[in-house]
Amino acid sequence: MPSVVSVARCQTHEFSKTVVERIEIVENLGVEGDAHAGVTVKHRSRVAVDPSQPNLRQVHLIQRELFDELAVSGFELKAGDLGENILTEGIALLDLPTDTILKVGPNVSLQVTGLRNPCAQIENFRAGLLGKVVYKDEAGDLVRRAGIMTIVLAGGSVEPGDVIETVLPPLPHRALVRV
Repeated sequence: MPSVVSVARCQTHEFSKTVVERIEIVENLGVEGDAHAGVTVKHRSRVAVDPSQPNLRQVHLIQRELFDELAVSGFELKAGDLGENILTEGIALLDLPTDTILKVGPNVSLQVTGLRNPCAQIENFRAGLLGKVVYKDEAGDLVRRAGIMTIVLAGGSVEPGDVIETVLPPLPHRALVRV
């Protein structure tokens, strides 16, 4: 059953986030006490371009299975290291279509907006890691594996062990693109 492994937040714009026992997710804003919470974009490079853009990156999720894959290549990562708010297991986040609803625990509903676009901060965090989370496949298509971004439709508490239910949007499905 898909579930939450860990939750994390950080009040400042640090690369990694601090793992906590529980996070409070606020409707239309994001994770309470997290630097990326807000109605408008909070990612620094996007703020520099246009601070009035809607925040499509309120809550960041990564699947724990990615950490297992990266460990095979020598990258030992722990929860919060890649800046995720929610670390999941048992759900192929990167395969979800845009606008999928993730019901997390008893109250929270998140709408998938797209893929996290990995940046140079990942390379600064661990040399060689960027090339493992973003690369071109055999067909020459760019593959991004650093998690998904969501907006908050309904808030509440999220903690490790919470079950995640997936509600797919109506057909036709739209593949995830970077946001």
